[in-house]
Amino acid sequence: MRAHERSSPPREGTALFPVFLRLAGRRVVVVGAGSVASDKIAALLLTGASITVVAPEVHESIARSPVTVQRRAFAPSDLDGAWFVLAAATPEVNRQVREAAEERRVFVNAVDDLVSASVYTGGVLRRGGVTIAISTEGRAPALAGLLREGLDALVPLEVESWVREASNLRENQRRAGVPMTRRRPALLEALNRLYAEKAEGEREVAVGAGGRS
Repeated sequence: MRAHERSSPPREGTALFPVFLRLAGRRVVVVGAGSVASDKIAALLLTGASITVVAPEVHESIARSPVTVQRRAFAPSDLDGAWFVLAAATPEVNRQVREAAEERRVFVNAVDDLVSASVYTGGVLRRGGVTIAISTEGRAPALAGLLREGLDALVPLEVESWVREASNLRENQRRAGVPMTRRRPALLEALNRLYAEKAEGEREVAVGAGGRS
């Protein structure tokens, strides 16, 4: 890679592009195998990725995980064929990972290492088929976690029924050729109907319980 092709630190005012990666069956490399890496690997395993861990010392929980473990120091060739890299080692090793990744045009999430990262993860809330991720662009991960906890209290437990309704409505609208501008108002009407039906059901349960007391 020529020097001018290397990525540079983001300029002030530039924005991150939020994205969700489909990693199932794809090679992901984790460099470092301590307790922090263990937590990250647990999340990566949910994606169905094929994970290779490279580290001289490996946390017991990682050794028991369904991952490929290479008990040795990192080598740049470890990133050959990788789709995504997680660096959870020392700053010096993370720097080596960053340089190897830049050469191969692979994105790196460097844990608690803003300089070596080209991808930043955030606080994540998963519920009923909905995934909400919050990023502070790597500057304040603890704040992202607190905001995620706040959203956890706001997102309703029945959101899975909303997802089913939205998915079914989307398919019907596509078949009927409903314009995009009309789809969101129709979805709002459908969700309001679900909410009203739920409220009515709760009232009937409350009335029935009162009659039995």
